[in-house]
Amino acid sequence: MAKIRFSALQEAATRQPVERKVHGRVSEVFGCDVFTIEKMRQYLSREAFRQLERTMAEGEAMDRGLADQIAAAMKAWAVSKGATHYTHWFHPLNGATAEKHDGFIDVQENGNIIEAFDGRMLVQQEPDASSFPNGGIRNTFEARGYTAWDPGSPAFINRNTLCIPTVFVAYTGEALDYKTPMLKALALIDRAAVEVCQYFDKEVRKVIATLGWEQEYFLVDEALFNARPDLKLCGRTLMGHSSAKDQQLEDHYFGAIPERVEAFMEELEQECHRLGIPVKTRHNEVAPNQFELAPIFEEANLAVDHNQLLMSTMKRVAKHHRFRALLHEKPFKGINGSGKHNNWSLLTDTGVNLLSPGKNPKSNMQFLVFLVTTTKAVLEHEALFKACIVSLGNERRLGGDEAPPVIMSVFLGQQLDAILDEIEQKVSSRKMSPDEKTELKLNVGKIPEIMRDNTDRNRTSPFAFTGNRFEFRAVGSSANCGAAMTILNAAVAEQLTAFKQETDALIDKGVKKDEAIFQTLRRYIIACRKIRFEGNGYSREWHEEAARRGLSVDNGCIGALRAYLTPKARKLLVGMGIFTERELEARYEIKHEIYLKKLQIESRVLGDLALNHIIPTAIRYQNTLIENVRGLKEILPGMYDEVGTVQLKAIREISEHITEIRTLVDEMTEARKHANNTFADTTARAAAYAETVLPYLDRIRYRIDKLELLVDDEIWPLPKYRELLFFK
Repeated sequence: MAKIRFSALQEAATRQPVERKVHGRVSEVFGCDVFTIEKMRQYLSREAFRQLERTMAEGEAMDRGLADQIAAAMKAWAVSKGATHYTHWFHPLNGATAEKHDGFIDVQENGNIIEAFDGRMLVQQEPDASSFPNGGIRNTFEARGYTAWDPGSPAFINRNTLCIPTVFVAYTGEALDYKTPMLKALALIDRAAVEVCQYFDKEVRKVIATLGWEQEYFLVDEALFNARPDLKLCGRTLMGHSSAKDQQLEDHYFGAIPERVEAFMEELEQECHRLGIPVKTRHNEVAPNQFELAPIFEEANLAVDHNQLLMSTMKRVAKHHRFRALLHEKPFKGINGSGKHNNWSLLTDTGVNLLSPGKNPKSNMQFLVFLVTTTKAVLEHEALFKACIVSLGNERRLGGDEAPPVIMSVFLGQQLDAILDEIEQKVSSRKMSPDEKTELKLNVGKIPEIMRDNTDRNRTSPFAFTGNRFEFRAVGSSANCGAAMTILNAAVAEQLTAFKQETDALIDKGVKKDEAIFQTLRRYIIACRKIRFEGNGYSREWHEEAARRGLSVDNGCIGALRAYLTPKARKLLVGMGIFTERELEARYEIKHEIYLKKLQIESRVLGDLALNHIIPTAIRYQNTLIENVRGLKEILPGMYDEVGTVQLKAIREISEHITEIRTLVDEMTEARKHANNTFADTTARAAAYAETVLPYLDRIRYRIDKLELLVDDEIWPLPKYRELLFFK
């Protein structure tokens, strides 16, 4: 193993930057591999294009004739670009993307081969629904599932294959993907937000949710990656002592991008631009070898598709530059983990960002309505917001090294807090005087002025307002954004609907519209005090205060997931038609299943490395020390007690660590066996693993990391942190 490690180090040390390709201007290549609206216009007849526009705008069913015309146009365009295959591209519940490629060929009666692709192939396919996570919806012998085209996300060409974004459902109709429930949530918030906007602007007919994700990731040299079985199999290091230097000098953050990394970034951006992904920002993150990529905001459904496409493209392009991209939330202990901040807002068809202050009291009142109702939505479903982002990886990231804590809270900033406090104090259930109304409206009108110099960001807040959007900062780097977008949009839609009903009830009682809006806002503001928090989310005081407020303070993934099956969650998700009861329970089981399987893999990998690599290496070095002590005793018998003390201490320490590692691995294995044999139910077994198996990973790691400091560097079998995190 030591030879493998040092050959990997030598290979990594000789890396040269991949020769950079000269690319054209972004405007010349952007979206060239995407079947955009403009390309549809070129390839379709005028009538077919108009019919497609109506279908996309109004959600009408697509007839077979139109589907055939679109399929013919799409095939003609794709073939002209060199595509030879097509696939329905979807997001199963394993967190990855899935695709089954079929060729553009068909056999005629005379035996000739022709290129074929019709509306039936475009609109629907039948992948295996039992081999993806399904939470018991599909048995192994019930294999059929359906993918159905999502016209809201354009088709694209990826490596000579026409990719058609689709939803994925079981033969019996249940959703088995992230896209289907998200599309339902987006439709709900559109309707709910339009109804509230009608208070302020009768011209508003549509509201879309926008999303701008910030993708954090690590890069590791491919040779070093291949010499670390834990990185290859688990995506994170299960052992490794911290490097003497890591991020403590803060010299990597926003620093000059290494030449080799910049070459990778340039190719990645080129690929993204060809696929229509509007990536804009790149920079070094805080931890060594950690980076970030962020795009311009897009419609949420398209943004989620683009993020999934980015992650797969990133992994592929990294290999061209002899890197491996790590998307795990906590690949290295003791330094920053990786998140994927979800920047969310609402945009009207009149061009107004509903979470951005306007130019007059009326538009600012609209801004406050959407700000406060969003905050109230987080309050009502804070446990569910946590449940939608927890995972085994994110469990290790949240609450440390700049990641927000797992306790949900909302940060608005001192100025906005002051305005909400003023509304709370001045508005009451009694009728306001004309002077009170005027003063309140004047102060509301000043919002844009104070927002220009808004308070500093709170990096410990999991859900923060940042000027013209909310930033859901707790989402993990490997996650599908669709899960968070489903819960966020559904919860806000529910709250906007409630706001409209409560305000209309006051209006029906004779309260003027503006005053009715203020009174409903005041009730919401008072309620939201429970979720609003401006301080340090890492502090012990906040954890104690959050518990007193009745917020969910469970730091574990398994405990957090229980929120999915609460009456409140069922009312939101089932009551509003996002999931059926069966779909919701299936997702609850799938999240446990994935947690269980990943923890099981980590436990097995750690046991293998400990017994077959670490312990033999430690024993080998211990034997060297023992021979040294024997030699000293023979050569310097009179001085042995004085000079042999250091070696004897090291021998004893190594023996202690070896014994403890062996004992802990055996206990961990027995804990796995007990959980597997005792609990047939997946959720119960996952809980048992979290309670009885998970603690052993850190206990075993502690002992191995101590051995790393004792054993001769030349025989240590695995690349160390100083090598993984600092490459040429």
